[in-house]
Amino acid sequence: MPEIDIQIGGRSFQVACAAGEEHFLRAAATLLDTEARTIVSQSNRITEARMLLMAGLMLADRLAGIEDQLRGAEARLREIDNRPAPQAQRIEIPVVPPALAEFLAELAARAESLADEAEQRAAARAE
Repeated sequence: MPEIDIQIGGRSFQVACAAGEEHFLRAAATLLDTEARTIVSQSNRITEARMLLMAGLMLADRLAGIEDQLRGAEARLREIDNRPAPQAQRIEIPVVPPALAEFLAELAARAESLADEAEQRAAARAE
């Protein structure tokens, strides 16, 4: 079981942890040290036990606030999950844009006109 040295509030501590858990212990010690340094900066004459107690309480207060936020977010998520599915809406999207439809109508009219003209010429030749 490895032992590592950590600094909390300017004081050194040697702490044992499970192999491979050193990173997590150092991260936790950094959080505790941040709070402890705040306490030490306000009063240099604080006992080690009181510094650790106050730093732990400050972290616990932050954790409680985060847990409250989490519960609120989970409640909102459950509310969203429990909402009925929205009704399906029929949305019609024109396949052919209006400008293209107009162009095709003009083209069809020209083609009919040419066909009529060709029929008239053919009829005139036949006579």
